[in-house]
Amino acid sequence: MPLILPRESLSAFPKHLTPEYKSTVKRTPSKPLILVPHTLSELTGPVYGHDAVQAGDNDLTKQHRGEPLGERIIVHGYVLDEDKRPQADTLVEIWQANACGRYVHTVDQHPAPLDPNFTGAGRAVTDKNGYYRFITVKPGAYPWGNHHNAWRPNHIHFSVFGHSFLSRLVTQMYFPGDPLFPFDPIFNSVTDEKARQRMVSSFDLDNTIPDWALCFRFDIVLRGREATPLDTDKH
Repeated sequence: MPLILPRESLSAFPKHLTPEYKSTVKRTPSKPLILVPHTLSELTGPVYGHDAVQAGDNDLTKQHRGEPLGERIIVHGYVLDEDKRPQADTLVEIWQANACGRYVHTVDQHPAPLDPNFTGAGRAVTDKNGYYRFITVKPGAYPWGNHHNAWRPNHIHFSVFGHSFLSRLVTQMYFPGDPLFPFDPIFNSVTDEKARQRMVSSFDLDNTIPDWALCFRFDIVLRGREATPLDTDKH
């Protein structure tokens, strides 16, 4: 998983300063960045977490005594490089709001119910074909106070780790046809339309499980012209 992106792919990623997304104004550096050379241990050191993944960590519906409320879904796909070669043994982590649009976090206090059977986090390691799979519930939209009547579209956060501390990609996966897309400055901070669409999953009828769960596919491309846009959002 590379750290240096080719110049032709840079326009696909959001700018650090996006005034419509108000918190970027506060956290964008106002002075030139100071480059600190990476040490050998940072570049080659192991990423903790691969070996800690247990069977069932990818099923967010079975982490508690009962099943969570909401629309059960399968989210799956492949982690690929710019030449579409599979990236095996890659740690993929997700976190999300519950079906009511509420995170299990002290900062999230908006008046939507918590689900005692849903924590909203899971992890998986890609197989030799770069494939991952999660079972979860579709997250709800939620208000976030950025502007009048601001709501985040339904989304799932993804973190993809390579084999060193510095090789990490964080992004968001959205769902097709969400009516909140035109109003969300985080989604639209990626100004390249084709790049924005690479953050939107596709409905995968062939891999739905009849009478049990719908399925969405989300492939993650690590660099190049078809790279999945990085996420600078902290929500």
